[in-house]
Amino acid sequence: MNTNADVLRYTAFTTDPEGGNPAGVVLDARALDDEQMLAIAARLGYSETAFLIPAPDGTPEPGGAQRSYTVRYFSPKAEVPFCGHATVATSVALGEIHGPGDYLFATQAGEVPVTVAQGADGTPRATLTSVEPHLTDVAPDDLAEALAALGWPAADLDPAFPPRIAYAGNRHLVLAAATRARLADLSYDFARLEALMHRLDLTTVQLVWRASEFVFHARDPFPVGGVVEDPATGAAAAAFGAYARALGLVPSEAVLTLHQGEDMGRPGELTVTLREGDPRVRVSGAAVRMTG
Repeated sequence: MNTNADVLRYTAFTTDPEGGNPAGVVLDARALDDEQMLAIAARLGYSETAFLIPAPDGTPEPGGAQRSYTVRYFSPKAEVPFCGHATVATSVALGEIHGPGDYLFATQAGEVPVTVAQGADGTPRATLTSVEPHLTDVAPDDLAEALAALGWPAADLDPAFPPRIAYAGNRHLVLAAATRARLADLSYDFARLEALMHRLDLTTVQLVWRASEFVFHARDPFPVGGVVEDPATGAAAAAFGAYARALGLVPSEAVLTLHQGEDMGRPGELTVTLREGDPRVRVSGAAVRMTG
């Protein structure tokens, strides 16, 4: 089986190659089948790798800039409908080749517009716009099982943040820790949490702690992808923004900052923008090429 596609390596939501969340990017996957894509993702071992197929109707601009793509995302264990950090990584890679501007990704979750612009520090930044989000309740027995798998007593949850399943391309169980120390102490039953997440069709568990009005810290166990923890999770950040707005925890128009990866030694920063009158959520971040 041929898995020798040209794979770029970027890390998203950081300007430091040692920070953020690494992603593989294959800019032209037209010659690859599903098995080959999965094999490449498994070999890389990153939480996701993005595979691009130029859209047939995506007429290149003068100079050859392709702006419209079908994108598929694979973890080391399975395909996922959407991935935020790999979208940011891919968009920055495209921006470095074709220049800043607007791109359109057709994903299994729906169309995701992305804008690439130069940051104030000269580092390219990408802003994705999520599909329309929604929330669902969590059954008490499922919540109890999630807490048991995490080893979290119910008393360690922040009562101001009711548990919900939030969707903005993928489903994420949102649980808020009452203290930063609770969030920092993460040692969970991988198989038990994985089984629950498969049953509930969850991509990650979004664990958060509120540092201030608009600043949060987050961690994302990702056993269903074969990864203990995701260092910076754009899809979960979008889902969390929708969750926080829907429950009135933040204003309907706000800019949130999520810090993630600090407890893993790969710090990253995600910017979540909520706009009045638009249910979609925007997630922004930098990305840089990895060496080696």
